[in-house]
Amino acid sequence: MTHRKGSKPDHRGEQWTDTQVDRLENFADRNTPTGLIADALGRTEDAIRSKASEENISLKPTNKSPYNRRKK
Repeated sequence: MTHRKGSKPDHRGEQWTDTQVDRLENFADRNTPTGLIADALGRTEDAIRSKASEENISLKPTNKSPYNRRKK
């Protein structure tokens, strides 16, 4: 369980609301790191990954440049 500064998640054991799922999707669309999403939603990173998987929300960065793009 990874949570900043020893604090405990606010929503541990609670059901996800539609608003929280919408926020998760919005964060994922903006390529927000999983740890920051977890902090913003008061969940663990594992909970974020699990719910994203369940809702078919990709947490993978979408705008990452390929390696070796340097011109010679």
